[in-house]
This record gives sequence, structure tokens and C-alpha cells, in this order.
Amino acid sequence: MTEERNETMQQGKKRKTRSAWPVMILMFVVALLIFALIILAGKLLKYQNHTVGVNTIPSETGYSKEQMDAEVARAVESAEKRAREEGVSEGRKTVLEYLQRELSLGNALLNTLRPLYPNELIMVSGGAYHFVPVSDTLKKHTYRQENLRVDADSGLFSYYEGEQLISHKGIDVSKHQGKIDWTRVAGDGVEFAFIRVGNRGYGSAGRLVEDEYADENMTGASQAGIPFGVYFFTQAITEEEILEEANFVLDKIKDYEVKLPVVIDVEKVTPADGRMNALSVEKRTDLVELFCKTVEQAGYRPMIYHNMETGVLMLELDRLEQYDKWFASYSEELYYPYEYKIWQYSPKGRVDGIDTDVDLNISFSRFWEE
Repeated sequence: MTEERNETMQQGKKRKTRSAWPVMILMFVVALLIFALIILAGKLLKYQNHTVGVNTIPSETGYSKEQMDAEVARAVESAEKRAREEGVSEGRKTVLEYLQRELSLGNALLNTLRPLYPNELIMVSGGAYHFVPVSDTLKKHTYRQENLRVDADSGLFSYYEGEQLISHKGIDVSKHQGKIDWTRVAGDGVEFAFIRVGNRGYGSAGRLVEDEYADENMTGASQAGIPFGVYFFTQAITEEEILEEANFVLDKIKDYEVKLPVVIDVEKVTPADGRMNALSVEKRTDLVELFCKTVEQAGYRPMIYHNMETGVLMLELDRLEQYDKWFASYSEELYYPYEYKIWQYSPKGRVDGIDTDVDLNISFSRFWEE
């Protein structure tokens, strides 16, 4: 939902080869890789050597090249000593061969590191690398990489079990798609849609804004026989504001047959002074939970839209387990382990009846029949 983030910025101005390497080899890998990157790049890097818990945002540390060289030397010496002690002296050669191969293939740093840390989620946020242990208590999805099929021509994702297609094609739209011919959209195989009903600006004023195409889109989808849900892009920072958003959505949809969930879209916005960015993980979770409870009490099915940063660093997902999840990741890789029922996989899809790019989704559930 890139457009929503851009829009809230404007309004604010107005107001992932699994490996069983021992831990010390993994530390050695990171140290060597960072050292190589420093030499190649010849510039300052931000790096963290830390152990963090689920949903904990670590502090960021900036190192100069001289400081980093010293830290790397100490890490390499320690890793080599521990490797010799535990009889894995061949590990260095194997690790270096792996790094050389992956980097020469042009693979990104995250894709090079992630296979070496099967029990941690690695991501970049705020200029730092975060290594967050995979929670043993959160529910995991059961999707298998080999079951995902990507059409080479259209880029459309579909998910199969054996030869049976189990995923469903969907889109999400807002005013940024302009006027939509929903009959043509239905003719292009779209089985469901999510329609934005509004958003809150990111600045201090936090103005609540109705999506100017909300009614037209809900009416058009209904007439075309496309079941839909709705979403609201939140920037609430108080209970009063989150209730205002929830009630705004409920009032907006009361005259429509909403067969899919009512979604709260929670993301970090840029720049850093986005009004919801500074909230604690606990407070942000409190607000999301209150929105979902309010929607549920009104007879609708709540859902949380999130990306990896949100799920790993910004929310206490254990407190939100009972609510369905909609996950955004623009990659073919099924890296994120936690349960979700809808996957937004592209922001640049093309669908007949829509003149602009549109977000593409697959659903693993037929919400409209439940």
C-alpha cells in the first residue's frame, strides 16, 4: 500500500541453503562478510552485535571504519579460537567458499545471511540489521515454497496443493486507482477486493480523511459480484483516535454487504517523525487490539495488515493471535514464518478495468463463504 504511505506524508505537511553451522561459525561469517564489505565499499557502516528478543527494538550503534576493523578482528580471533577448540577448522574454508559464491552471484546481503540463521528472522530497519529469534509460541503458516507458482508472463502468483489450485486472486484499491470498471475487473478473474475507506494523516494534526472513491468502489464491486472487505490506514496514537477510526469505518460500511474482513493497516511511515512511529510496541499493540475488538463487537471480522517490520519489531503478535493477518511481502520467497491468510505480493499489478498499477493479493481462504 505504497500510495497510502506517500499520501499520509503529504497530508502531514499540511498538518530470509539451510545450515547447521555452530554458532561461532555463524559469528565468523558475519564478521568476515562485514569486513569484506567495508573494504569494498570504503565507507561507514552501521552494524549491531546484539541479541534481541521477539518484538524488541534494539538501539542502533554507529561504528567508524577504525572501530569496525577492531571489532571485526576481535570477532574473527574469537571465532577461529572456538572453531579450533570444537574441531571445525575446515569451517573457515567452507564459509568463505559460500560467501564468495553467493556474493559473486550478486545475491543481496540479507539473502546471503538468512540461510545461515534458520532460527532467527533477519531484517533491516532504521539503518541496522536486526536478528530476532523466531517465536516458538506464535502460530506458523504451513505454506510450502514448492507449491507456489509464478506465471513468467503476467507475474501472477498462485498456490497449489498437488494439482489443486487453492489460492484466490484479489486486489486492493483506493482513490489512487481512480475510476474502476468493476465489471471488467471481475472478467479478469479477480475473486475478491479490499477497498480503502479512509486514512489518517501522519503529522501532528492527524486529520481523518475519507477516501473519495470508497462509496463508488464498494458499490461497483457489489454490482460486479466481487465480494469485498475494507481497510483503514491508521496513524492513531491514543485510544480516542483509534476508536474514532474504527467508528468511522463502521459508519461508512453500514449500508453495504461486507463479506471479507475489516482491516487495520498498521505500518511505519517516513520520515521518522510519523506520528505513530514513536509509539512503544506495547502501546501500538494496545491500539490495534482495541480497533479489532471494536470491529468484532460490531459483528464484523477484524484483520491486521502488516509487513515483516511491523510483525517482527512493531507489534506484540502473541497478543493478537486471535485475529486474522494480511501480510505484505514483494518477494517470491516464503521467508516470514507466522500465520497469515492473505498475501499482498506486488504493488505493480495490472488488471483489466483499472488504468493504473494495483496491489495484487492471493487469499488462502474463501472468507466470503465462511
